[in-house]
Amino acid sequence: MSFIIKPGSIEEVVALSKLMPEFDHPHEVEEYIKRLAGKKQLILVAYTDGKPVAFKVGYEKEADGSFYSWMGGVLPAYRKEGIAKSLASIQEKWASENGYKHIRFKTRNRHQAMLLFAIKNGFQIIGVEPRETLAEYRILLEKKI
Repeated sequence: MSFIIKPGSIEEVVALSKLMPEFDHPHEVEEYIKRLAGKKQLILVAYTDGKPVAFKVGYEKEADGSFYSWMGGVLPAYRKEGIAKSLASIQEKWASENGYKHIRFKTRNRHQAMLLFAIKNGFQIIGVEPRETLAEYRILLEKKI
């Protein structure tokens, strides 16, 4: 399968996120605008045959040399094709070229595929935020770039 990755829009990301089975309550356009407003940011979208199939959104959350990889996903029919890895690689290259030293993100304990992807790609667990159930615990990860 061939795909291309290029800068995308909030609207594309929101539409894709609503098709991701893992996202219980996907964010609306307003939340993206609020989080990204006035911040250095990167919105990437992967396309197959002109159709958006995956995305990755990140921004400068803290002024500590880290870039926060906030949201991302690949539509189920397009998984295991290397799209997530390509999105992550492009994001890391961009972050490094823009002076960031680390990529950070947070996921839920129940998202085992995301945790495995992160560990396989050089991320380390740097913290845990307890929640009402073990499955909902937030796992904080970081990778030096």
